[in-house]
Amino acid sequence: MRLEGVHHVTAITADAPRNVEFYAGLLGLRLVKKTVNQDDPTVYHLFYADEQGDPGSDITFFEYPGARQGRAGAGMVHTVRWRIASEDALDFWQKRLDNHVVSREAGRLTFVDPEGLRHELAVAETDDPPLIADHPEVPAELALQGFDGVRAFSADPGRSREFLEQTLDFDPREGGSWEARGEKRGGLYGYDPAPEGAGIGGAGTVHHVAWASPMEEHEAWRERVAAAGAQVTPIIDRFYFKSVYFREPSGVLFEIATIGPGFATDESLEHLGERLSLPPAFEHLRSQVEPILTPLPNPRETAAAR
Repeated sequence: MRLEGVHHVTAITADAPRNVEFYAGLLGLRLVKKTVNQDDPTVYHLFYADEQGDPGSDITFFEYPGARQGRAGAGMVHTVRWRIASEDALDFWQKRLDNHVVSREAGRLTFVDPEGLRHELAVAETDDPPLIADHPEVPAELALQGFDGVRAFSADPGRSREFLEQTLDFDPREGGSWEARGEKRGGLYGYDPAPEGAGIGGAGTVHHVAWASPMEEHEAWRERVAAAGAQVTPIIDRFYFKSVYFREPSGVLFEIATIGPGFATDESLEHLGERLSLPPAFEHLRSQVEPILTPLPNPRETAAAR
């Protein structure tokens, strides 16, 4: 029983239209689902991914308009790392991202989104299938290929080692990191020393990282996490996948999410993300929530018009 790398990363934004412009416009991802936060259906939950909305490529955002600026601290993910194919791709992204770029070194480009969320592009040698979105301004050979992993701040990463290796079956790697690798895909998880001062949740920070589980193993994962002493939620049906949540010993909020049913459950693949999708349990709220959600552009129409 092995986790299939990163399923998705969920962060917070204070400005959904600008968020769409950056992730679906500049980064070339596809807005694959426009729905609501099921724990607070008055706000958006936006999902960006590859063309099919596959786990492993999926960065998501809760929109809280006017949210304060956040700051990553101990027990929080601070960097999201994406795979790309080559140094030529780094050249392309360094030019395209322009003033969002923080630094470049061999095989790696660091940048921030408009709210300060830190990302890295890493030239990755892997047999994992590339997870690519179609975008008229981003050639497929240069596009983002899905997650390579995430890095978090910890005041004492040693206390997480046994849980990561024994409970979640992560494999230790060089540089204080681990890999969750299943039959089809892998993803890295690592720590850096925590900065002084407590972290502040808010715009530009990661809320949680989710790891991918085959559907048939999901309940067993919950039992395994509970047996290790973690405070784990019941299995929650999110309609597009099922989830359990818990904090690993360094304080980072983890989710284990199922691979499937997927985003085409209530929309055709061709039209993913074009309308507000509400799972059946939330459809009765449409007349209440749709008028209060921030109007958003259709990023594919915008790109086609350029």
